[in-house]
Amino acid sequence: MGGLPAGKVERTEHDEARSLSDWERRVDALAVLMGARKVTVDERRKNIEALPPEDYERMSYYERWIVALAQSLLQRGVVTTEELARKMIEVQRRVEVQRRAAG
Repeated sequence: MGGLPAGKVERTEHDEARSLSDWERRVDALAVLMGARKVTVDERRKNIEALPPEDYERMSYYERWIVALAQSLLQRGVVTTEELARKMIEVQRRVEVQRRAAG
């Protein structure tokens, strides 16, 4: 975490050799697309480093990325908090339906 003493870097969270889940691939693709729209690595890093320490520690590598990307969209006024909340509810409902259908 930014500014704090750190141990060994755990490369397994962002190691290209490991198999990414579908949602992690989507987050990665979204980061590439947003980079084309001038959302910089520095902007993402700033948003990740702004996470409360307990959230930073609890979240996976790509969970931190998606939070940082969402913050960039909110800060730039691309989406509102309400729009983001509605979309998150929609996605959660879709996931619940898929889980029920699967078993």
